[in-house]
Amino acid sequence: MTKNLVSSAVFAGLIAGLIAALLQFVFVIPLLLEGELYEGGERVHFLVDGMTQSEKGSPALGNDWARHLMTIGFNAVTYTGYGLLLLVAMGVARERTGTQITAKNGLIWGLCGFIAIQLAPAMGLPPELPGTPAAELAPRQMWWFLTIIASVIGLLVIAFGRGVAMLLVGIAILLLPHIIGAPHLDTYFGIAPPELSAEFVTVSMGVAAVGWTLLGYFAAYFFERGETA
Repeated sequence: MTKNLVSSAVFAGLIAGLIAALLQFVFVIPLLLEGELYEGGERVHFLVDGMTQSEKGSPALGNDWARHLMTIGFNAVTYTGYGLLLLVAMGVARERTGTQITAKNGLIWGLCGFIAIQLAPAMGLPPELPGTPAAELAPRQMWWFLTIIASVIGLLVIAFGRGVAMLLVGIAILLLPHIIGAPHLDTYFGIAPPELSAEFVTVSMGVAAVGWTLLGYFAAYFFERGETA
């Protein structure tokens, strides 16, 4: 089982990671590169003739192959690690509750992984363009980590708890980090156009949702095939 688990996570991680990297090159990285222009001062968003406006458009990806290969490698390794965690969770759920590991169930596990790891933390600390001022790093990291833990526990309680009381407990655990609130500055200091920042957040979360969904599907698919082989 261990061999099947690891190999399934690797195959699923490579597929999901490569697809996510491709989507990032098409949708996310151009916005990131455009944000770097504002970070470096090559573009400035300021008042011109009474209107806040600046040039729109992303620079070409260029031939920084080391950076591009690092993006691909990081996605492959990250999604492989997440795939391993998903399959371990699926295995524990199967042993304790009888929940079968199927490709369809894998879609649900993948979406839950996206909610816990990406969406829930982003509700307090959304993805930021380069150069975006923010609160101190340590408190943000602590809030981000605790939000993930609370989200995972909350989703597990909702999914496997019995009765309305457990449902309410799960919801309360999910909401707790957001009731406490993420660390933020008291004022806005953004140097890039807010439209660019909003698009960057939206596209980043969309790509992450696709990656996690594919990861859950393929992880369960390969694991199921490995057990029947």
